Amino acid sequence: MQIQRKRPNGRLRAYRCWTPAAVLFALLAVAPVRAQTQFRAWNTHPDGYPVSLAMESFAEAVNQGTAGRYTVKVFSNGVLASDQANAVQMVKQGEIDLAEFNLSPLAEAAPGAKVLTLPFLFRDSEHMFRHLDGKLGLQFASKLKDSGYVVLGWYDGGARHFYCMNKPLRQATDLQGLRIRVQQSEMAIQMVKLLDATPVVVPYKEVLDAFKTGRIDCAENNLPAYESAGHMGVAKHMYLSNHLVSPEVLVMSVHAWDKLSEADRKVFLAAGRQSAEKMRELWKARVDLARTAALKQGTEFAVSKDYGPLVTKMQPLYAKYFQDAATRHDLFTILAN
Repeated sequence: MQIQRKRPNGRLRAYRCWTPAAVLFALLAVAPVRAQTQFRAWNTHPDGYPVSLAMESFAEAVNQGTAGRYTVKVFSNGVLASDQANAVQMVKQGEIDLAEFNLSPLAEAAPGAKVLTLPFLFRDSEHMFRHLDGKLGLQFASKLKDSGYVVLGWYDGGARHFYCMNKPLRQATDLQGLRIRVQQSEMAIQMVKLLDATPVVVPYKEVLDAFKTGRIDCAENNLPAYESAGHMGVAKHMYLSNHLVSPEVLVMSVHAWDKLSEADRKVFLAAGRQSAEKMRELWKARVDLARTAALKQGTEFAVSKDYGPLVTKMQPLYAKYFQDAATRHDLFTILAN
């Protein structure tokens, strides 16, 4: 826009007057353009679950650490992929950028990590993280990266237990002949077979229906999953076997990782570690709440008093992994500390 003003000599002179819109347009024309990239993150748990909350905190840290150049949209409740086995493959192929997995289905695509899913390997979460937060965790992170998954944080998968619909559980032999739901995991399938039971592979989201239709007699999982998925409403007999204390893990597809600068990789790794610490704190509180809720719902708990018979039955499984020298070294390192 132009306006005219008189000079001292009486002549008119035109001046350019900038409107607010014109000023904004000019600033945008010379300002550097920052492209924003959004990554999609998957998990199978509901909103408000420790995993989902920790992933939301991860997304916030990434957004802040990269000044908004990278954002992470968290899809909970199994949206984007029907189950963990499917999501594992989608991350490997770069169709999903980030995800949080139980290690059992992930180990099917990354065999080098299978040893971490052996029954009775870790005594408790403290024992597990003493190793995974150190040198051993770096070794397994390297193995997972070779298979297409970059470890950003080790989450707490908790202790897993057996629970059944119509049969009280007092000892390991009570599981004989029963149909037990397992994940799509060679290790879990073998474990159930060694207990003289029948493994039935069912996606986590379908377990409740499998109980109701009589497809399975029992399942095995941690207390929060047992409570939050409604399994405690139909399967009221739980055997506190602690048969598997295994990590869960927040990973990023190598396809997405390779697009990041070194500086941004540090941001993602720091955000992953922070989210793992948050998840572990939330998890401890969630286990207590789940146990209280299950007791109110009428769940009958039986505590394992002797792990000897269970461990003895697992010997063929251990022997298979002791054949490999590197795996044997990892096992000795864990069991000796």
